[in-house]
Amino acid sequence: MDDSRTESVISLVYSMFDVSNFSKERYSLEFKIADTDFKTKFEELARKLEGLNFLAKLERMDNENYIIIQKFPPRKKRRWLSSPWVPRILFTVVVVFVLIDGYYRTIGVNTIPGINIGGPQEMAVLYTISLLGILGIHELGHMIAAKFHGLKTTWPYFIPGIPLFGFLPTFGALIIPKGPMINRKILFDIAIAGPIAGLVIAIIVSLYGAYSAPALDLDVAQQLQEDRNIIDFSFGEPLFMKGSLSLFGKGGPDTEVILTPVLWAAWIGFFITFLNLMPAWHLDGGHMARTFFGAKWHRYCTYASLIVLALIGFEFAAIMIYFLSRRGMSANPLDDMSPISRNRKLAYFAVIGLAIFCVPIPENLCMPFTRSLCAF
Repeated sequence: MDDSRTESVISLVYSMFDVSNFSKERYSLEFKIADTDFKTKFEELARKLEGLNFLAKLERMDNENYIIIQKFPPRKKRRWLSSPWVPRILFTVVVVFVLIDGYYRTIGVNTIPGINIGGPQEMAVLYTISLLGILGIHELGHMIAAKFHGLKTTWPYFIPGIPLFGFLPTFGALIIPKGPMINRKILFDIAIAGPIAGLVIAIIVSLYGAYSAPALDLDVAQQLQEDRNIIDFSFGEPLFMKGSLSLFGKGGPDTEVILTPVLWAAWIGFFITFLNLMPAWHLDGGHMARTFFGAKWHRYCTYASLIVLALIGFEFAAIMIYFLSRRGMSANPLDDMSPISRNRKLAYFAVIGLAIFCVPIPENLCMPFTRSLCAF
């Protein structure tokens, strides 16, 4: 490994670490270090080396700690992803799709005798603000956490869905980091920030949706179902949504709640939060599980998550995650040795609890105290 910058790299490592042995290999520089408290120093080293186009990694070999430094591998440039217009175009397409979905859902609700939740155009805009507000704040949480840790990211890529026939008008959004994940602390912080931020907005949307949603007496709803004006919402309701409905007196056993576009936006927000918090693959929960359990147990957590998704009726999501996970199971921090703090461990257990409240609980697994109906 010969390069005019190599000597500078060697000097940098020696100035920061207690190096007990050094070897220059063909494609790497290997430093055996005697330091036991290396987390902060390695993070600083990794950032400096990134600017020199070098990549450092901490490894444990023969009960000794090593820093392995290599040149940054050639980065594949994907022109369509690197274009600043791509996220803008995708966002525009998703906005249009969500507006269309909200427009026709409002028309469907307004066809129910005696119910008018507002004009289709106005409700479509409110629905779009609600849904994209949840998704956008989710991604903003990731971006703020990444910026706090000095990691650059792309703008969010919103993924278009299918705006008609009862499907999701968007499949969420994602950001792509522009640099390596240095340690597990950074990976955890960036992963947890998105779902927490998005969940706050989803709860607000759910509360407004519950407040404004029409509720029908059971006998009236049954008659409308017989006349095929409305149908049961069969995907299950998260506990957060059930709580919102009950807060406004719409959680009784003799009440049928109409699933308005705003409530539907809240449901999507809870479902995406639940999905992201599952300890699977490159989902946010998967990154958090990877920081705690390591690569081997993270793989088992991924398979367990697929089983849970299948049991609650979301086989399509389970199949999609399975095939995506075959391209790469998890992120690999450069420092995969430094421990996670006690506060982050407590935060992870809290996140597991929040995920449970976001699960769309099927009626065959839990007798609901509210039922939602949706219009054709």
